[in-house]
Amino acid sequence: MELEGKVSLVTGASRGIGRAIALKLANLGSKVAVNYRSTEASNKADAANVVESIIRLGREAMPVEADIRDGEAVKTMVEQVIAKWDKIDILVNNAGINRDTLLLRMSDDSWDDVLNTNLRGAYLCTKFAVRYMMRQEWGRIINISSVVGRVGNAGQSNYAAAKGGIIAFTKSIAREMGSRNITANAVAPGFIVTEMTNKLPPERRESMLAMIPLQRLGQPEDVAELVGFLATERAGYITGQVITIDGGAFP
Repeated sequence: MELEGKVSLVTGASRGIGRAIALKLANLGSKVAVNYRSTEASNKADAANVVESIIRLGREAMPVEADIRDGEAVKTMVEQVIAKWDKIDILVNNAGINRDTLLLRMSDDSWDDVLNTNLRGAYLCTKFAVRYMMRQEWGRIINISSVVGRVGNAGQSNYAAAKGGIIAFTKSIAREMGSRNITANAVAPGFIVTEMTNKLPPERRESMLAMIPLQRLGQPEDVAELVGFLATERAGYITGQVITIDGGAFP
């Protein structure tokens, strides 16, 4: 119950890593706002499922729909959380997409969609949420980057640019916000079991496993455990850091 009384906003929390993070923060005692984007009917249903799971834990939760690429939508989302719980203590910028292809085949739309969602979205959510953290002089900003943002990857120049930008963004806001007792850190997952990795052909999964000293793909819960720690007082002297969680694949 280290986060009892705290309020968390997790973007892209209807499934995958975001879902695991939302449940972990709730397990630690936090109230959780579960963000989703209504591009698919299933997103709303998945978000409702996460909210129900949190409520069954005996915690408070609310779904908040917003396209994080849209500044007005983000502003409204943050205001909804403030109206219900009067504050935001923890922001997890998790929402992201990929549009993988080689650079010479990449459309401008594929570049813009990934940068706007993965990087602009984190900027907008942080910009609006941090105002309330500054007033209370306490906050945790946790940005989900990727090992691809550190080492790059063929066919993912847009994704790598966005996730690399997240790292630089994190380090900058850590310097800006430190005097207000607000920490900012980035988590860089490696190969994690998600819908995307589940669709990979067996030979690709085998090649991925061969790169990992621990000889297994990560689980969303592995990432959630780290995020949960960074949200607590125990991590109060950690800021501006990029923590890789990849089973040793990219030391």
